Amino acid sequence: MKFLNLNRWDVTAREAVQIQKSLRERLELSDRLPAIRCVAGADLAFDLVRNRAIAGAVIYRFPDMEEIERVWDESEIRFPYIPGLLSFREAPALLSVFARVRNAPDLIFCDGHGYAHPRRFGITSHLGVLLDTPTIGCAKSILVGTHGPVPAVPGRWTPLEDGGEIVGAVLRTRSGVKPIYVTQGHRVSLATALKFVTAVLDGFRVPRPTRDADHFVAAAKRGECRHGPQESTHAAARRSAAS
Repeated sequence: MKFLNLNRWDVTAREAVQIQKSLRERLELSDRLPAIRCVAGADLAFDLVRNRAIAGAVIYRFPDMEEIERVWDESEIRFPYIPGLLSFREAPALLSVFARVRNAPDLIFCDGHGYAHPRRFGITSHLGVLLDTPTIGCAKSILVGTHGPVPAVPGRWTPLEDGGEIVGAVLRTRSGVKPIYVTQGHRVSLATALKFVTAVLDGFRVPRPTRDADHFVAAAKRGECRHGPQESTHAAARRSAAS
């Protein structure tokens, strides 16, 4: 996948804030999606001893959610941990991963926030704008906003509000566990984001794409994964049978 070179990464915190405010003008919060035939989950892990960010993406056919590819890469951490500016710490590694995928996704699920952000431009939105690809944030904890009680029935949700504005949804994905925070990233409405998140749930609290990506980068951090694009077992078997 190609990405737009819209900002520098070697910046101060003050410069990063200004970049977020500038790029936010490019953010699209209504649906502009292609036919969704391929989706991805993306996540990161950090090896602070080696000062490395380990990013990974797992790619699936949609809607059957057959895994077809997984890719990981690592890069030097060049930006400090500052809440609200995580994209400047994480996005370079994620962009490196998506530059290497063979099956470009039509939609990306990220473990992070998008519009539900102090400046309405979190990592999920930043990544979506740079890749010019629809993105949805699926976060496990709240960053900004408040909400009322979340219905106990899986699939039900309540609005996440900040400053009198609905910035996301608090979605019950499984009975008896904490909800997750669904937020628009780029080129997708909140209603559509909820529809797609619900479509990739498989009985766990965290949607399958970001859950698989989380396990993948953890394994890569432990040194258990071959570096570079990795074709799934099923895809490799199909290709072998066809040859």
